[in-house]
Amino acid sequence: MKISIISVFPELHERFIATSLIARAVEKNLISFNLIKLSDMCAPKERIDEPTCGPGAGMIIKPEVIEKAIDTAETAFGLGYRIFFSPQGELLTQPRIRQLATELFDISGDASPDIKTWQTERASSQPVQPITHLILVCSRYEGMDARVEQYYAHKLISIGDYVLMGGDLPAQVFLEAILRLIPGIVGKNASVEHDSFTGPLLDHPEYGLPTAWKDLIIPEVIRSGNHQLINTWRRQEACKNTLYKRFDWFRAHNPSSEDKTLACSNIPSHYIVLMHDQVHLKHEGIGQTSIATLDIHDIARSSATYGIKNYFIVSPMKDQQTILKTFLDFWRSDDGKQYNETRHRAISAVIPAFSLAEVIEHIQKIEKKDPIIISTSAKIADHQVKIDYNSQGKIWSQERPVLFIFGTGQGLSREVLDQSHYMLLPIQGLTDYNHLSVRAATSIILDRWLGLNQRLE
Repeated sequence: MKISIISVFPELHERFIATSLIARAVEKNLISFNLIKLSDMCAPKERIDEPTCGPGAGMIIKPEVIEKAIDTAETAFGLGYRIFFSPQGELLTQPRIRQLATELFDISGDASPDIKTWQTERASSQPVQPITHLILVCSRYEGMDARVEQYYAHKLISIGDYVLMGGDLPAQVFLEAILRLIPGIVGKNASVEHDSFTGPLLDHPEYGLPTAWKDLIIPEVIRSGNHQLINTWRRQEACKNTLYKRFDWFRAHNPSSEDKTLACSNIPSHYIVLMHDQVHLKHEGIGQTSIATLDIHDIARSSATYGIKNYFIVSPMKDQQTILKTFLDFWRSDDGKQYNETRHRAISAVIPAFSLAEVIEHIQKIEKKDPIIISTSAKIADHQVKIDYNSQGKIWSQERPVLFIFGTGQGLSREVLDQSHYMLLPIQGLTDYNHLSVRAATSIILDRWLGLNQRLE
């Protein structure tokens, strides 16, 4: 594999490619590098950049300079697969790195569209072969003329949602990530196969001697010598690490049934309560609302889908509680089960309550811990501590049960909001319409908080 790096500052890459495993790979002739300096593509005293067209400050690299650099690289080593680095590029993740490594170095099965484009440029009708020349184009200043990327780039890559001074560090990050997947560059395959980001779980903690360091002790199970116990512990710790630090990763990378079962065992119990008391009424201040059977059904089904342990319905009115009891008695009976078994299953987790205090006391008795109370609202309310839908780790790492409070009527009263530890940011769409039913809002919130976000492989 020949790798050409086109850069304003190729000297940034000289030390990089002469270090550690990459240097050894060069010594073994697994890879070789060709550094091309953009200023060498210009006449003496000619600038490589020019001001951007239109309003705004900044300089961009001239398209003809990039053209000459690419022509120089391809004259030396043949047509290359060209990668540009840009904040607008495809985000570099471990699954994407693995896919690219397969496409670039060990083509099997159907090639991706950009690989097929590369093959077309070679005017080749033969089966796609592993690419032997990789060209990395590192921009500087405000970047380069957009037409250059449009014309030359087979792939645009971003290494994260931030802006650097140029594309040199992204190119090195890309090389560090992808070259380690080439056989022979990293000594042990296991070092690669069991890394974080190779599946839905991050890696487990690693330890080395001494046993005690700064009053921190290697866990006893690691020192037990029992491989089965050690593997179980490692998987548990990997799961906790992922849930507390990167639940976004877990939910987006197609966990197996076993992974989901393990995750459920490490996520604190979740409860929800629907308040028909202490809520704002349209024109009558604070009061009570009537229980709607549709809310019971739909929120119970959402609760069952997302693993909610119990769904409480609060009303201080005895007549409403009588109606609720009649409803629940039917769905919990054999007749209800025969009529609709899945509805029977969902309704079995519903618990009537006369007050929020009764709900909290019930959870305390079951869990032996006070719940973390999270209130919800259709609008941004004045609350000391707000959280968003990426705050799971902050909440779950406290290892206490979680109680979400939903309001009927026109929303929860100040008295209820003041009892909550956190307030969840409201649901918002692209319009200014904000009048979801409570059952719709509950489903959306549970999905954003506990749902998976699976992707096509």
